[in-house]
Amino acid sequence: MKNNRVLITGGAGFIGSNLSLKLIEKGCEITVLDNLSEQIHGDDSDLLKSIEGKVNFIKGDVRNIEDWEKALVNQDVVVHLAAETGTGQSMYEVQKYVDVNINGTGIFLDYLVNREHSVKKVIIASSRAIYGEGKYQCETHGFQYPDERLEENLAKGEFEPKCSICNQNLILLATDETSTIHPSSVYGITKQNQEQMVLNVCKSIGVGAVAYRYQNVYGPGQSLKNPYTGILSIFSTQIKNGNDINIFEDGLESRDFVFIDDVVDATIAGIENDEVTSEVFNVGSGVCTSVIEVAEALKRLYNSDVNINISGNFRLGDIRHNYADLTKIKDKLKFTPNFTFQQGVEKFAEWVNTQEVQKDQYEKSIEEMKSKGLFK
Repeated sequence: MKNNRVLITGGAGFIGSNLSLKLIEKGCEITVLDNLSEQIHGDDSDLLKSIEGKVNFIKGDVRNIEDWEKALVNQDVVVHLAAETGTGQSMYEVQKYVDVNINGTGIFLDYLVNREHSVKKVIIASSRAIYGEGKYQCETHGFQYPDERLEENLAKGEFEPKCSICNQNLILLATDETSTIHPSSVYGITKQNQEQMVLNVCKSIGVGAVAYRYQNVYGPGQSLKNPYTGILSIFSTQIKNGNDINIFEDGLESRDFVFIDDVVDATIAGIENDEVTSEVFNVGSGVCTSVIEVAEALKRLYNSDVNINISGNFRLGDIRHNYADLTKIKDKLKFTPNFTFQQGVEKFAEWVNTQEVQKDQYEKSIEEMKSKGLFK
């Protein structure tokens, strides 16, 4: 493929390592810049091992200009995945999220504007979190993009978003790229900033740019050690420890779960297509799956007898639903996901069954949120 020297920031992470290996198969020369965050990698990273000896690895931090200087030498494409992730954690580690996600991206873009370089295209990992709640419709009042749900309604068990005019429950629709952007977490705000900064600056200097609004990515290789993000990993670790699963709200809240292989294919489509630039794309399965469906599927696949408890607990700032409209990416990048949730979760569970059981630290993460007044 053209432009075959690719820098992947966060390239030792879940998406980055899988992307690295697929691009190497295509004949690309890969450089990875990654700080090997302990929360994701622990002290012995299988993800890093999967790419060791196959990439030019630089242990570094996107907040350090010196690390960018080393990593950007002779690169054609930059895939900027490095970020702090997790909506809940972002609400009480605000400075870290802003520093890594926004300032780290700013340092990179400042380099592109003010230094000589060979970069021709930038891929920025955005997120469905920038939408906040997804797209809905009121039978009487048309399309709506609900604001954050009120604590008083959540406390009464009224979980569905309501029409801002008549207060009736709204009808869920697929969220397209023209939908209102109104993130409900610091994480979402930082991803929105990253996306806008990259598209704006790259356009001004004639560098191609594509932003991907990834939905909930999962699959083999996802960290089973991180209790802050990745619901399939969190539930799997709980089940493997013999711990019951606490489902928030009424269990009917839903997300769009997209398999890692599909995410890699979509990302490569944007790298290879020279005609598509200054564009944003949803990347998902195009299907919403409820949290209770996820828990029940994993319990069945692990042949477990743990209890699934629907508690009515809720986290302030959580959204109710969001799933991707894939019309644009199918049309412009000819991307269609290959994996249904059932196919993907079976592959994921098969992989988990080969892994060492990790310590379940989820309750610790919940206690942190409780101490900040964010968990009810």
